[in-house]
Amino acid sequence: MHNKKPITVVKIGGNIIDDAAELKQFLADFSKIEGHKVLVHGGGKSATKMAKSIGLVPQMIDGRRITDAAMLEVVVMIYAGQINKDIVAQLQANNTNAIGFSGADGNLIQSEKRNHPTIDYGFVGDVKKVNTSLLATLVNSAIVPVFCAITHDKKGQLLNTNADTIASELAIALSDVFEVTLSYCFEKPGVLYDAEDDSSVIEKMNYELYAKLKTEKAIHSGMIPKLDNCFNSLSKGVHSIKIGHHKMLKDANAVCTQIEL
Repeated sequence: MHNKKPITVVKIGGNIIDDAAELKQFLADFSKIEGHKVLVHGGGKSATKMAKSIGLVPQMIDGRRITDAAMLEVVVMIYAGQINKDIVAQLQANNTNAIGFSGADGNLIQSEKRNHPTIDYGFVGDVKKVNTSLLATLVNSAIVPVFCAITHDKKGQLLNTNADTIASELAIALSDVFEVTLSYCFEKPGVLYDAEDDSSVIEKMNYELYAKLKTEKAIHSGMIPKLDNCFNSLSKGVHSIKIGHHKMLKDANAVCTQIEL
């Protein structure tokens, strides 16, 4: 078995994107990561703000956004346009040769519209296929791909897609070719025993502990799909997964949550 080259896939969450100074610091740290890397970003709050400013009322069910045709226009503008290009420009300022992508570009991420028995999520996509060979070619050409949370169905329809899931699916696909470290960065230092107490970081989380904390309702809402993605990724070949504040990208000793099977 030849040694696979390492690659780091980083997902950056909403609150950091909404804070210009935090984002700038994060992108500086991200630029210093050695070797191959991929960035995936969300951007929920800006889309909600934009939607409200033009009179749309964002709808959520169980913490997941319902994306009707009007809302899809907004998320494509904000995610694939404003946020994605702003991040790419800032990475260029850090001498990181980034190119911004949606899933439609180069057919990099193909999805299908979510088919739920009772809820119509609208134009929301579930990832079906990653174009691993093109992605690996880009990465091996010293390009840093920056993905927004928009994919397509190969029939001309763009779809709003969960950014955590995109990061997880890209990490799984890349693990065929590389040794993948997946880092979920957000404003907290990690997964917490107590959501109100930032010092209660769970430093090592395996599936057994996850199941227990879920039953006790210590872990709930948006953290559940995030962690489900993590365990799914590890079971499909991703080498290592961390969740925490972006400080962990530059400081190996920073407190964070390491996910293990």
